[in-house]
Amino acid sequence: MREAMYYRPHEQGLRCSLCPKKCIIREGATGFCRVRKNIGNTLYTENYGECSSYALDPIEKKPLYHFYPGSTILSLGTWGCNFSCSFCQNWEIAQEDPKTMKLSPDQAVELARQEKKNRNIGLAYTYSEPSVWYEYVLDTAKAIKQAGMKNVLITNGFINREPLEEILPYIDAMNIDIKAFNKEYYQKVCAGELEDVKETVALASSACHVEITTLLVPGLNDKKDEIEQLSTWLGKINADIPLHFSRYFPNYKMDLPPTPESTMIMAQEIARKQLHYVYLGNLGEKGINTYCPQCDKLVIDRKKWHSEMENRNICPQCKNPIYIIGEVSI
Repeated sequence: MREAMYYRPHEQGLRCSLCPKKCIIREGATGFCRVRKNIGNTLYTENYGECSSYALDPIEKKPLYHFYPGSTILSLGTWGCNFSCSFCQNWEIAQEDPKTMKLSPDQAVELARQEKKNRNIGLAYTYSEPSVWYEYVLDTAKAIKQAGMKNVLITNGFINREPLEEILPYIDAMNIDIKAFNKEYYQKVCAGELEDVKETVALASSACHVEITTLLVPGLNDKKDEIEQLSTWLGKINADIPLHFSRYFPNYKMDLPPTPESTMIMAQEIARKQLHYVYLGNLGEKGINTYCPQCDKLVIDRKKWHSEMENRNICPQCKNPIYIIGEVSI
């Protein structure tokens, strides 16, 4: 536990300014995220250096398909979240109180170094929401950069502009969830706000590599016009930003049936009219390959784990550049 960043005094206690919730936290209480606590009129972050889970994952699992494809990344998580999504896939650590182990920033860097022999490129802050692990992620990200490795955030994007701008110089890539493209869904299902997440996507995409994930939940965020609005908005920022539609399965407090396969394919077809790279997740081997946006040639086959690009990430058929950051190791 250590003193938190981004808070100020309030007549009823302290006001946290890390995320758009701007919680007013009374003496002895915590904010919505459950990890920032007012003790003696000082705000402390209770999850600093508390690691609930770690694993060496393929970079594609984040998912990041256009950032050092074929590499691995050491992935760390803690506990707490500033959302309360009814379908949360990691609710045991995001919404409960899991067992944790102490892991200092220096220890995390050393673990990442040890995994270089297994094609590890750095650290991913994931599993739970990294923005409510802010102080630890900032300290560790600085140390990782000094060690010449990469930092990746897998986040809901619900963070205020000032703390985001402070951490972005140390972040190489982000996968940001856009839970839906309607504010009612964000408020009722996630306890969040769409507009704040859109601002994060716009700012982050100007500073680092960004990919987007949208979990399609049947009947709640899978209408054609909503998918068109999402892909049109994203395409205006940058049509090269990869969009991943992920298939929903019942979890946590939500028991709707799984997303139909036909809905996933429909979403991909709509989004491809505005975006160059659109993928499907949780649907087996369907929708995972990369095609040239100019001539439609298959350039990365993730079923056969093979790249058709010989060098410099260029389509071998039409010579169109394929938007990829870093070396392709597939």
